[in-house]
Amino acid sequence: MLALVTITPWHWAGFIACVLVFLAFDLGVFNRQAHVIGFKEALVWTGIWFAMAMLFALVIAPLMVSDWQLKQTVDFITGYVIELSLSMDNVFVIALIFAHFAVPNQYQHRVLFWGILGALVMRGLMIWLGVELIHRFEWLLVALGAFLVFSGLKMVFTKEKESDPEKKLAVRLTRKLFPVSTEYDGQNFLTQVKGRQALTPLALVLVLVETTDLIFALDSIPAIFAVTRDAFIVFTSNVFAILGLRSLYFVLAGAIQYFRYLKVGLSIVLVFIGLKMVMAKYVHIPTPLSLGIVVFLIAGSILLSVRATHREQA
Repeated sequence: MLALVTITPWHWAGFIACVLVFLAFDLGVFNRQAHVIGFKEALVWTGIWFAMAMLFALVIAPLMVSDWQLKQTVDFITGYVIELSLSMDNVFVIALIFAHFAVPNQYQHRVLFWGILGALVMRGLMIWLGVELIHRFEWLLVALGAFLVFSGLKMVFTKEKESDPEKKLAVRLTRKLFPVSTEYDGQNFLTQVKGRQALTPLALVLVLVETTDLIFALDSIPAIFAVTRDAFIVFTSNVFAILGLRSLYFVLAGAIQYFRYLKVGLSIVLVFIGLKMVMAKYVHIPTPLSLGIVVFLIAGSILLSVRATHREQA
């Protein structure tokens, strides 16, 4: 069966409406004026988004759906942790994009805000398509599991080359289709160049952030199908992880050197989840155990990274 709870269009509409209200407050009240997001402010907002995710899992969702069970709560939390963990790698890629285009610190939040809006739409469509396909073709779960194992192994054994963002297909295509100015115009995505409307470099950065999230979603969304095929749980856990990604970026971006082994931890997580999907018919791994393993791998890789950095500094 696809879902264990009765989810109606009203649940979807209510959740999406709440998210839009939160985002409106974010841009219209708390970040109305462009400013540099400091570490403490980012840490507070990371805590707020995490608390909201847990509040939804433990209180709001059970109130919304009368037959919501403890299993759905555990599935949501596990999916949320998986999505948030895998998005950490995305944070470092975004940091490289910002550095390459020399995006002023006070405009970075605006890019992430609109990038996340686009990510919510794209991920929503991908989740709907994924749930429909898996519902019709059970073997697709095994194929997605094999893909995750391949992605995880590739992440460990393939040396990453420094790539020029300007050579990305999305950037080249955008430059070909639209005029692009050479200078920033505040936090605007559009400007005037010789009387013509043109994109600013900030718009190019937004295009790259969107395409980067799309690429990372190809790993993270299949991963959550190892936990549940309930579209509502998959979507809501993705949304909370993406909403927390902005503040998480400002927490982690300044400490990239402390996370040298994080990629190894993420790759092992992908391999573990992939193997769980491939062997689901033969070996059942309870969701709480999966959650514990994922948390252990991510926390362990971060701890090893911090210890290695402190040892070098000493």
